[in-house]
Amino acid sequence: MREGAVTYPADDPNKPGNEIIFTAGFPTESGRGKIVPARVIPPDELPDRRIPMVLSTGRVLEHWHTGSMTRRSAVLDQIEPEAVAFMSPKDMRRLEVWPGDFIRLQTRRGAVEVKVRSDRDVPENMVFMPFCYAEAAANLLTNPALDRSARFRNSSSARSRPRRSSSGSRRSRRERPRSILSQSCP
Repeated sequence: MREGAVTYPADDPNKPGNEIIFTAGFPTESGRGKIVPARVIPPDELPDRRIPMVLSTGRVLEHWHTGSMTRRSAVLDQIEPEAVAFMSPKDMRRLEVWPGDFIRLQTRRGAVEVKVRSDRDVPENMVFMPFCYAEAAANLLTNPALDRSARFRNSSSARSRPRRSSSGSRRSRRERPRSILSQSCP
């Protein structure tokens, strides 16, 4: 019986693929890999006392990239149906918010109100938010400046200020997140 997934590359239809890709060398003239160190540059926006946390955006397993395809899948959308912000349990206790509460996540470019979820994998002083939800467009909150080295938009982070939503916690399950892009942090 054949397994449900094959690891690339697969040299033979009867093999499950290769766990290690370059066992016999690299596809270079010398057969050796070239490892180039990267200069680590701090982001343009660093947290401070007024805006103390970092917003980091990215993917979730069920909705990769922008969700343009996966949000149409009833099965995947049922697993992760709504935008949420992930925070460390310690930060949530400090802010006095609990899983399922709505928070207002504010950056220099705007704000969004979303439910918060506790996640031990999110570092302290960071909020993680998937960017696949059009109704809570996380990347509209991030820094539009170009990365100095790669020359692409630095849309994966921004300094942020999460607060308990003033409109109350634990809204109706049917209520959707609200983007408020006209009011922003100074």
